Amino acid sequence: MKSFKFLPFPELQTDRLLLRRLEIKDECEIFQLRSDKIVSKYLTRHLCKTMEEARAFIQKINVAIENNESVYWAICLKKDKKFIGTICLWNISWENERAEVGFELLPDFQKKGYMREALIKVLDFVFNTIHFHSIEGVVISGNQPSINILEKSHFIREGYFRENVFFNGTYLDTIVYSLMKPNKN
Repeated sequence: MKSFKFLPFPELQTDRLLLRRLEIKDECEIFQLRSDKIVSKYLTRHLCKTMEEARAFIQKINVAIENNESVYWAICLKKDKKFIGTICLWNISWENERAEVGFELLPDFQKKGYMREALIKVLDFVFNTIHFHSIEGVVISGNQPSINILEKSHFIREGYFRENVFFNGTYLDTIVYSLMKPNKN
């Protein structure tokens, strides 16, 4: 079984972005991101209500990184280091060389190509650094912005699951997308 250590933390860069480790100093931005109703509209989590919840989330994420269970990047603008969102690999299956990608972006930074730019860099990391075979993205039906990002990044729709998630008293449909490692032959 393959394994890759997420420490030292794999910082990534693109032309416009720095993807770095989440730190306690990011608590205000994490609170803003996780308490925003627009960002959370299609996520099955309750809104963050306190700064303590934001700090606890950051601590939980960093423990998961240290335990090699997931990797979670703060997406920052390269020019001024401003925090604008997050992207992560989780539900990692080392034996199957597969992970799930998750991402979210503050509303002021949406529709500017930042998330696709971050995703492309993470995909390069997935396929060329940790050498996974595939990656998946699971979205709640109706989350067209995330669907668009996945499809523009060449993810293929693999399945549609009706009412398979129960959240806030409602059954939700999910769509599973996947991307296989490009063949370099």
